[in-house]
Amino acid sequence: MKELVCIVCPQGCRLRVDDEGNISGNACANGAEYAHTELTSPTRVLTSTVNILGAELPRCPVKTAGAIPKHLLFQAMESLRSVTVFAPIKAGQVIIADIVGTGVDLVATADMDEK
Repeated sequence: MKELVCIVCPQGCRLRVDDEGNISGNACANGAEYAHTELTSPTRVLTSTVNILGAELPRCPVKTAGAIPKHLLFQAMESLRSVTVFAPIKAGQVIIADIVGTGVDLVATADMDEK
């Protein structure tokens, strides 16, 4: 039996998945879907920063616009090392389109004005 804590909502249901794939402990359908996804193809939203020139701060906060496969997180992080953007940047602006071939864009999460 596998045990998971659902992170879809603040309730934090303790999920149990037996050897036949039956899911219990979820208070809603989202918990069952989360458990299935987590055990078959886990995904995560990546949050990080990239270099920025011409702004007050040296780093620009970014995140993926959606979840990407968990096994690609380190590859995606590695791709951020060489990224430098230039101020001004607007929240929601695409920084990297289709990061590591996932079909998901990496976007800025804050406005970064020129200094």
